[in-house]
Amino acid sequence: MILLTGFEPFGGETTNPSWAAARRAAALLRADGHDVSAVELPCVFGDALTVLAAALEKHRPELVVCAGQAGGRERISLERIAINCDDARIPDNAGNAPVDEPVVPGGPAAYFSTLPVKAALGALLAAGIPAEVSQTAGTYVCNHVFYGLMHALRQSPGVRGGFVHVPFGPDQVRPGSGVASLPLDQMTQALAVVVRTALATTADLKLAAGATH
Repeated sequence: MILLTGFEPFGGETTNPSWAAARRAAALLRADGHDVSAVELPCVFGDALTVLAAALEKHRPELVVCAGQAGGRERISLERIAINCDDARIPDNAGNAPVDEPVVPGGPAAYFSTLPVKAALGALLAAGIPAEVSQTAGTYVCNHVFYGLMHALRQSPGVRGGFVHVPFGPDQVRPGSGVASLPLDQMTQALAVVVRTALATTADLKLAAGATH
């Protein structure tokens, strides 16, 4: 079983391409013969992890790929690390705005993704999809979910998981604004490529994809 998640709209947006891409990618993967479920998460601290925990309990997946929107980014971002910090620049959809609070009190400072992020990067680039390995998932609800997922999976040996950020969709960007966007079809294909790569890869590639700042 494969579990994909995306988020509801937030920050005044009326759509969130992470959920649309997750739902469509699930359909593509089912066409491949995989058992896949897609779940929409609320963009709310705490509540998002409650819904995620229920999905993990219900579906018992062997692979989990959570997706979220990172407006302004130009590429599919394969997140490498989740940190134990909630620090909201804007309120979530319930008006919560935690500052310097742990995702999990007493939890470790960080967790690394257990997805093969370098192999997935190579596969995405080979497919003509702009992609990068990202060293930060931020400190908003996306990182909150990423950290919560990895904390939950520590109790499930052999179950792998991680987080992928997608850019704005074209419908979210004003023409001529210069703000980056990516077609939904490419986001959908990207999530499917990440899943297929993870299923086919037991050891990640040694591929330079770091950052100088």
